[in-house]
Amino acid sequence: MAWLLLILPLVAAVSNQLFLRKLGIAHLISTASAAATFVIAILLLGTTGSLSFPWASIVTFQLDIGITLDTLSTGMMIVVTGVGLLVHVFSLAYMKDDSAKARYFTGLALFMFSMTGIVLSSNFIMTFIFWELVGLSSYLLIGHWYEKDSAADAAKKAFITNRIGDFGFMIGILMLWGITGTLTFSEMEIPTTVSAGVLGAALLCVFCGAIGKSAQLPLHVWLPDAMEGPTPVSALIHAATMVAAGVYMLFRLQLSIGADSFEGFSGTTIAWIGGATSLAAALMATQQDDIKKILAYSTLSQLGYMIMAIGLLAGEAAMFHLFTHAWFKALLFLGSGAIIYACHHEQNIWKMGGLLKKMPITTLTFAIGTAALIAIPFTSGFFSKEQILEAAHHHNPALFWIAAGVAVLTPFYMTRAFVITFLGKSRSENSSHAHEVKLLMSLPLIALAVMGLIAGFPFIAEKLAPAYKNPGHLIHLGFVTYISVGALITGVTAGFILYAGKEKDPISIPLFRNRFYLDAIYEKGIVKYFQDGFAAIVHFFDEFVINGLLVGGLSRLAETTGSIFRRAQSGNLQAYAFTFGLGVLLVIYFTVFY
Repeated sequence: MAWLLLILPLVAAVSNQLFLRKLGIAHLISTASAAATFVIAILLLGTTGSLSFPWASIVTFQLDIGITLDTLSTGMMIVVTGVGLLVHVFSLAYMKDDSAKARYFTGLALFMFSMTGIVLSSNFIMTFIFWELVGLSSYLLIGHWYEKDSAADAAKKAFITNRIGDFGFMIGILMLWGITGTLTFSEMEIPTTVSAGVLGAALLCVFCGAIGKSAQLPLHVWLPDAMEGPTPVSALIHAATMVAAGVYMLFRLQLSIGADSFEGFSGTTIAWIGGATSLAAALMATQQDDIKKILAYSTLSQLGYMIMAIGLLAGEAAMFHLFTHAWFKALLFLGSGAIIYACHHEQNIWKMGGLLKKMPITTLTFAIGTAALIAIPFTSGFFSKEQILEAAHHHNPALFWIAAGVAVLTPFYMTRAFVITFLGKSRSENSSHAHEVKLLMSLPLIALAVMGLIAGFPFIAEKLAPAYKNPGHLIHLGFVTYISVGALITGVTAGFILYAGKEKDPISIPLFRNRFYLDAIYEKGIVKYFQDGFAAIVHFFDEFVINGLLVGGLSRLAETTGSIFRRAQSGNLQAYAFTFGLGVLLVIYFTVFY
């Protein structure tokens, strides 16, 4: 049964692409596949074991394709298939009139297959194969509306940026293979003879893959631009699949070789990159006007929390937050999709307003998702965020205060977004004619809102959350909780005071609005000079060396030689006889005298 988790989405993608696109049922096949995998994932909860078969062998070295079922993988499959199913259902209405709907649902099925492969992989080779398939499928989905230059550019940006991280990831895999002698997670063991420097370098190279997929500094730039894809794609990528892959992979590696292997320079580096990403993304989110980009930077910030927890050897806390974050972030993205759909594809929050009365169900569910994200007590996000703050407070006070600063900024920018979008009066013709979305869109929002409220409670988390460990209490009233609640109150209050009743943004900080100018630096300092310079070198080599000297030169040599011999083929028999006779005389001469 476990193999069906892989086979069903693959069969759906292949059959849609080859046979069913013209029949108009590709969307139904893809959705049915997502529903079936979700049911199978529920049935496999609590199951342990592994299945594998040989894939390739070279002398004594053998590569296997295998799946691992344990608490981590079965819990993660609930997240992937659960959110994936709801995204499919939402897409049935959202993409109903799209001319390339069949291609879209084929891409969703391929994406589900790719992410399922990462979750179930029993070794690094299989992980890397599906890791690259996730990159391919995300490229196809982000660039779904490739007729728009912005969408095509965003897809290329995501693909190329991830290749940079994946190159380091591949080096790290090879280094770990050299260190442990195996690529299978369950067989990995770090020899005592390996130096801390070599092991740390291998782990940081592996971490490069997470920097790309989970969009950490400095490879974070692709994720906000990925908003050019359809909004349900954003929900799938940002909630439970692609961006979560880096956190999942790092924790799987921690379980394999032991968390103590991350102690020292490698773990500290990972934690600080996560903390810096969390803070920088939160600051950027405070000045964004596109509702999807606000949520995109929020995702970056929350992923920074998770990566920081991994570096602080609190992987269980990271996975717990990944679990709760998947539900409420999918809710927020699908909620933004409902808003955009109702406002005739308007995404600027300053051209919305007054949606509370026009879209009550969407407003309520979006409010629940916001409450979970900003960690209001007794919502799912509160329980998981508290564990990360506790770990930071215990291991690294400096990172704790960075995390506390993010805990102020998150309620601030989300309160800003909620007040501008839902309260006050309509600021545009599109928002004034908005109305509640269809049932196919509302049902996934309601289901995700329920999970956003209850997913953090132990009676849910201990059954569904990957690698969840009950901390023994719901709320530990101590220093960390007081700081957390104080940060929440401060952020919400500042957001209401500054933005309630405003017609335009009273704050303008170009540094944050322009994303610390990092995109501009990459564009002008790297893409323009490096890429254009490299392109010029390639053009010169292709034009003058390949075409000029090799292909062109050899072809001209052959043409010249042929023209010389062609002159001898005149058709004159007397000339032929004379040449033949001359040749005979030369043969006799050289035979006799030499």
